[in-house]
Amino acid sequence: MTKKSTSWNNSPFLLRPAGKDYLWGGSRLNDDFSKGIQMEPLAETWECSTHPDGPSRVEGGPFSGMLLSDVIREHPEFLGTHPRTRDGQLPILIKFIDAKQDLSVQVHPDDAYAAAHENGALGKTEMWYVLDAAKDAKLVYGFCHDLDRETLEKSLREGTVEKYLQKVNIKKDDVFYIEAGRVHAIGAGALIAEIQENSNLTYRLYDYDRTDKNGKKRPLHMQKALDVIDLKGSDQPRQPMRVLKYKKGCATELLCRCKYFQVERLLINTERCREMAAFRTGPNSFQVFLCIGGCGVLLEEGGETIRFFRGDCIFVPADSRLFWIHGRAQMLLVGC
Repeated sequence: MTKKSTSWNNSPFLLRPAGKDYLWGGSRLNDDFSKGIQMEPLAETWECSTHPDGPSRVEGGPFSGMLLSDVIREHPEFLGTHPRTRDGQLPILIKFIDAKQDLSVQVHPDDAYAAAHENGALGKTEMWYVLDAAKDAKLVYGFCHDLDRETLEKSLREGTVEKYLQKVNIKKDDVFYIEAGRVHAIGAGALIAEIQENSNLTYRLYDYDRTDKNGKKRPLHMQKALDVIDLKGSDQPRQPMRVLKYKKGCATELLCRCKYFQVERLLINTERCREMAAFRTGPNSFQVFLCIGGCGVLLEEGGETIRFFRGDCIFVPADSRLFWIHGRAQMLLVGC
């Protein structure tokens, strides 16, 4: 389905995600976020993606039904002039993840390794924001102490690698930054929003000897994982300093800033003030609003009104006009 607009003023638009039915997933993305995706399990939704493995689509407006990648191909100016947005693809990918079971123990390559060994692909550094977590939920974050390659290989052959993994208790509202090269795994009972580089490169080290619905084990990527993994012990992850900044109708806090992306949490409540929270993008880059709680409306002077609810994702092209958000909602604001 392809629709072109003869005139477009860099207005925001809603996105519709692609779904993934990985064996460890559950049903919360449909149950909690009303995704309406006919997959069981539904492990991930790729909310803002131009990756060919799971591109999102535009919902509503002049581009309705088009792949986001096709919209950007027709309108490269929507990406802005940031150095990381010059190839016609988004440099980032945003997901929801529902881990009913443990994810595999894995590692991602950096940009240099991916470029050299994966046909010029990007590496994968990512950030997790915990939307919800079971009482005993944990994640794997690096190794408990320094290892050498021989010891790690031996433990993987013998199935004893878990004794070296640093497991961290998690709770709602936690933030974790996972650099390329750090061994990691999301544990059962976690509901996560993930912001990452635009990559689908995952090297599995260990998958608990699981089999899929056809009785087959998922492939491991031992040698590539060993090539890129950081064998040093990891410090216990610390939560970032959370400082709220207030303006009319909105409070913001910085969750993560790195060379790949910046993520803020917005607490929007315009019910008790006369002014709505105002936003706009500059010429440098686009922004993405991911609603993680509540609901509201986005209004642009002379443009369409977008109603959004928990789980919705809104793409705002670079150099947008001023727009306002009204309602009571929590949102992640992602930029580059």
